[in-house]
Amino acid sequence: MSENFFKAETLDDLMHEVLEKLLSLDEYVEASRGRMKELFGATFLLTNPRARLSRSESKGKLFSALGEFLWYLTGKNDLKFIKYYVGSFYEGESEDGITVRSGYGERLFNHGGWINQIQNIINLLQEKPSSRRAVIQLFDASDLAVPYKSIPCTCTLQFLIRGGQLNLLVNMRSNDAYWGLPHDVFAFTMLQELIARSVGVDVGVYQHCAGSLHLYEDHLDKARGYVEEGWMNKISMNPMPVGDPWPAINEVKRVADLVRCDGCVDVNEINIDIKPYWRDVCFLLMWLQSFKLKDFSKCSEIQRGIGDRAYHIFIDDKLANRKP
Repeated sequence: MSENFFKAETLDDLMHEVLEKLLSLDEYVEASRGRMKELFGATFLLTNPRARLSRSESKGKLFSALGEFLWYLTGKNDLKFIKYYVGSFYEGESEDGITVRSGYGERLFNHGGWINQIQNIINLLQEKPSSRRAVIQLFDASDLAVPYKSIPCTCTLQFLIRGGQLNLLVNMRSNDAYWGLPHDVFAFTMLQELIARSVGVDVGVYQHCAGSLHLYEDHLDKARGYVEEGWMNKISMNPMPVGDPWPAINEVKRVADLVRCDGCVDVNEINIDIKPYWRDVCFLLMWLQSFKLKDFSKCSEIQRGIGDRAYHIFIDDKLANRKP
């Protein structure tokens, strides 16, 4: 078996092995964005895609990962949207200060201005569950036509139903092991589960391949700190409710827009028919806005309504580390 193959049940276990291997390397690669240590053709297998959240003190980024996933679901590459969740990180990636070419939203839901790749995959797998054609293309030839500031790191996503479960294989040309990898795993496994529910099957495994899996020199100390935290307690999100998830997704998107653009939303404004799983996601978005406004009494009120105890860990960590 290749020395660059990693297999684990949780994101934290994978991150621990991957970063430990990268830190052990002696050679550096001089890249346009800085010196880095690199694994070529690295592959890892996550056996429980719902274990997509890191429990680490340094990498437990629930809100930014959720924000990036929601960014995909907008079907747009709006810079202002993602800045709300991750700060100024993407500002240097934008050509016009308005959109980010390397974002995945448009390519997933409105590729070329008319192709909804997600819906195409759902339709195909409903008609032919054993199909090997369920491939989404993100990187394409146009990305090399001119020297853009940023282009998609992900090349393809392939969905295969085997044994009554939906597996996902992601191929990336480039992957930042410290910053990007946790967000990628979260967002892609959430898409995997959305599509699984849409076609009426359960989630299988998640496999991820990167031509260049790298760790930048300025992240070395942070990566060492993560590894030194040791092996984490296992944490897994609850399964998505069975059935068509898209009405609930539309409600989550509505709440996300209200919160981000109009401020706090009263809990009673959430559709009462939404399942607890998705209601918790709406509450997380409301909690984040209250936190940004430093309305900590509102934060406490909203937190009491969040049923999935796994989320409370991240909320408590964020409160404990808040700036005065």
